[in-house]
Amino acid sequence: MGHYTYNPKKFYLIVFALTWGFWIAAILLKDTPLMFVLMLLGLISPAVTAMVTVLASGNKMLKDDLKRKLVGFYHLKPLYIILAIVVFAAIVLASIGTSVLFGGSPDQLSFTEDFSFSISGTSALLTIFLASTLEELGWRGYGEDAVGSYHNWFTESIIFGCIWACWHLPLFWVPGTYHYGLREMGIFYMLNFLISTIPFDFIQTWVYVKNRRSMLATIIFHLFVNIMQEKIAMTPETKCIETIFVFIAAVVIVLTNKKMFFETDHVGRLLEYQTEDEGR
Repeated sequence: MGHYTYNPKKFYLIVFALTWGFWIAAILLKDTPLMFVLMLLGLISPAVTAMVTVLASGNKMLKDDLKRKLVGFYHLKPLYIILAIVVFAAIVLASIGTSVLFGGSPDQLSFTEDFSFSISGTSALLTIFLASTLEELGWRGYGEDAVGSYHNWFTESIIFGCIWACWHLPLFWVPGTYHYGLREMGIFYMLNFLISTIPFDFIQTWVYVKNRRSMLATIIFHLFVNIMQEKIAMTPETKCIETIFVFIAAVVIVLTNKKMFFETDHVGRLLEYQTEDEGR
């Protein structure tokens, strides 16, 4: 089937050029019907780049791997998905509980009536669904593997977490986005979001690898997290507390899954290693 060598530099250069290009154009053309189109084009750029990279590679092993990750329901391990959902729900409850101890409102345990953002009148729920699905198609379709093929999963989680944080930067200047609202509240809240992506990616990587690199698993988890972040009435201050608990959860997950995070058997031969693992 032929060995495949990932090219992360080329992939991320194209992704950032496209995404940032479209989103910067959206900033310049804010409050116009074209803004939503530009936002959508920026959002789908990682997914489109990943799909084109894989399909144009001419490598059967890489193409088969993409198909497996997309439709391989039998590779899912529901226990890990459920456990990840329970872990994040516990993070939210611990964050709100800590907030209440320091004078925060118990009303944060309720559901919000609506979502906190809307882009050009588009349904926020639809936006969340598209963002969760399309991001995973790009990042897990090629991006994370492109980094993971050269590093253990611990180092990969740090590198990709930083990349993922930087990818969001233009959104802080796009009216109507969740990130724009954070910028209006102050730089501290912006930094909290950017910092939180790194420990969160350790949890996401854990879900991904434990499910034999299934995109379906990470889409389910990502969608749950995004909806929880929007529908639970946490204050911005509580979301800063939440980052601390995400970090604690990430540490616990790494310590209890050291073999997974620090093994290097897959480095340089990720696709071959996956095939061998499925044959065991």
